[in-house]
Amino acid sequence: MSLAQYQYMAFMYSRIENAIAVLSDMKANRSYIYNGRVANELGLEESVSPSEINSIWEEDIFNLIHPDDLVEKHLLELQFFNMIKSIPIAETSDYHVSSNLRMRNKDGKYILIAHRMFYVSSKLNGSMWLALCLYNISYDDVIGVPAKGIIFNSATGQTIKPGQQEYNKILTTREKEILQLIRNGKLSKEVADILSISLNTVNRHRQNILEKLRVSNSIEACRIAERMNLI
Repeated sequence: MSLAQYQYMAFMYSRIENAIAVLSDMKANRSYIYNGRVANELGLEESVSPSEINSIWEEDIFNLIHPDDLVEKHLLELQFFNMIKSIPIAETSDYHVSSNLRMRNKDGKYILIAHRMFYVSSKLNGSMWLALCLYNISYDDVIGVPAKGIIFNSATGQTIKPGQQEYNKILTTREKEILQLIRNGKLSKEVADILSISLNTVNRHRQNILEKLRVSNSIEACRIAERMNLI
């Protein structure tokens, strides 16, 4: 399928489910946001045409999510991203993330929103290309403590419930050290000298960090890692 076909799929989700549908192109670092009718309840504007942003991190939506739930959302999606690379390409579409999030509505009150996230397409080399996030009003009216998110296999019914131990494994100890030094303003050459490793090794770790955190540069990596308490 082409990008245009996936865009139409996201549009149809926004119409049929009244959802906010976000299609993220991870190679181009670009997202297409389709606002169904639920957008009005969240103080956003319903629209037939998509809005486009030069990022796979949709901050206007993230700003509505309860801070605690946003951290859990990011951690779960990052674990999903790193897990999905270890399974056969033909099976990646069987899995998705499902969770409940507290999001502020147009009156400034938190309501429960059902969130799902899928990897809908990958490249021939196995790298992820397109991700689809859906936001709908949840039928669960218990908003005190939202349910922990899960990774779900819709073909088999298998559920995976990540724990803090899995979250801590998203970045290795060395990657956390390097990212901490970068956050403190150190250049790659300085990082190499401090850790007594080669410049090539530092650069390889930096690329791994960017891929694991699904960001395009070190500034974004530091911001996202801080948000998720990884450093």
